[in-house]
Amino acid sequence: MPAENSPGIDNLDDDSYPAYTMGRAAAVLGTTPAFLRALGEAKLITPLRSEGGHRRYSRYQLRIAARARELVDQGTPIEAACRIVILEDQLDEALRLNEAMRRQADGPTTDEAR
Repeated sequence: MPAENSPGIDNLDDDSYPAYTMGRAAAVLGTTPAFLRALGEAKLITPLRSEGGHRRYSRYQLRIAARARELVDQGTPIEAACRIVILEDQLDEALRLNEAMRRQADGPTTDEAR
C-alpha cells in the first residue's frame, strides 16, 4: 500500500503534476538547466519546489518550455519568446472559453436533447 504522501498512480496522467526534475526536463527538451532557469526568471513557467527545494516540472510546463525553445532556436530573444508563448496560451484559452459560451448560448443540439 502506498504511503500517504507518495504520488499515486493517478497522477501519472495529470498534465499539471510536477513529475520531472530539472535534469530530466532539460534532457526531454534537449536543452540545459540554465535555459529552464531563464524561463523561470522570465516568469514563463514557475516550477513547483520539492521538500528539498529542487525544481519539478509538469508536462504542461514542458510543452510551454518546448514552444519557447523553438522560438529561441529561430533567433527570437528569450524575453520576446516568453511573451509570445504567454500570448499564444492566452489566445488558446480565450478561444476555448468563447466556444464553450457559444455552445451554452446555442442550447442543446438535437443529439444532446435526447
